[in-house]
Amino acid sequence: MIRSLLEKDIASIAKLERELFGPGAWSEALVRQEINAPARNYLVDEGPEGGIRGYAGYWYDGDDAELMTIGVAKRWQRRGIAIHLLEYLLSQAHQQGARRMLLEVRVDNEAAISMYARLGFLRIGLRKRYYQPEGVDAYTMSLDIAQWAAMSYAGRLPQSDGARRHPSPAQADAVGTDTDATRQGDTPTGRNMTAMNDAVRKD
Repeated sequence: MIRSLLEKDIASIAKLERELFGPGAWSEALVRQEINAPARNYLVDEGPEGGIRGYAGYWYDGDDAELMTIGVAKRWQRRGIAIHLLEYLLSQAHQQGARRMLLEVRVDNEAAISMYARLGFLRIGLRKRYYQPEGVDAYTMSLDIAQWAAMSYAGRLPQSDGARRHPSPAQADAVGTDTDATRQGDTPTGRNMTAMNDAVRKD
């Protein structure tokens, strides 16, 4: 079940951070700082037994939305959870009126690049030595959200209720992905560091 990330989830998210990002993981304090920062939208995927299987979030400033992080627990990877979460984020951003979604991704993270391309993200730039301390370059990618909505759901996006829970996108559960953790950055309010395979994040 996809739902909003709540205060009670912070310890679980910090644990997943350590599993996925190692030395670059956000602490509980940094997770709390990030999700409570202005204009943030964070979701979790909660399993049938109540555990958090994945999480993702974006920042929306009234024009473009920027993907901040996606992470899926290793035991739940390659089951379509990451792309499912991303589709929900895109749906929310569309409902908020976002024009585009932007992200950065390591140039060597082929799985993440492939997932984003399947959704319609296009490369629009290159940031040299973006990810530190490794000095790895990053592609900047962009998605026209209105175009994505029209092509994916013929304009019929899932509607959220007061709890910001969405009905499941029709095809999401059938779609697999090779990346379930990716992130942007070095501090929670402006991160851009994409990990390999199943963790993508903006540090």
